[in-house]
Amino acid sequence: MAELIAFFSRGDENYVNGEIRTLATGNTEAAAAVIQKLTGAARFKIEPKQAYSRDYNECIAQARADQKRDARPELKAYPESLDQYDVIYLGFPNYWGTMPMAVFTFLEHFDFTGKTIRPFCTHEGSGMGSSIKDMKKLCPGAYVENGLAIRGGSVNRSQKDIEKWLCTGGIENESGRDERI
Repeated sequence: MAELIAFFSRGDENYVNGEIRTLATGNTEAAAAVIQKLTGAARFKIEPKQAYSRDYNECIAQARADQKRDARPELKAYPESLDQYDVIYLGFPNYWGTMPMAVFTFLEHFDFTGKTIRPFCTHEGSGMGSSIKDMKKLCPGAYVENGLAIRGGSVNRSQKDIEKWLCTGGIENESGRDERI
């Protein structure tokens, strides 16, 4: 069974544990690295052609505007095919209660019929938001498991949670709403 970790992540200025910090590697990419270490799955980084601003406040304004207009930003690249993958670990930060719009673009590009999607997200209090519901709507032929929500400020201490999630086939984690990304 071949597996792929497809993820969107953003370094630069981020909201972490109540303050703005500059990250060399985004929290979701750090979680993807742990999943790769534990599973040996291939990795693919979802990147929009037009990157979000490095400035946190500008980034959240751009992300909010993208969501309000239901944008589908063009991506830099796509995997050639997903045919060989049975399981897709799909990672993203929670942007305004769901996935970044670039992840919507990625999901709409492929047919996920018969595939298992194992979502994971990083957040600072908003959990998975509506991302599971949105994913199921975009990928009606896929089996979308319960997601793993990891607090961005705790990502470097999340290996045990990730191991448990990998072993259990998806666990429900905290939910709720927070307007920050």
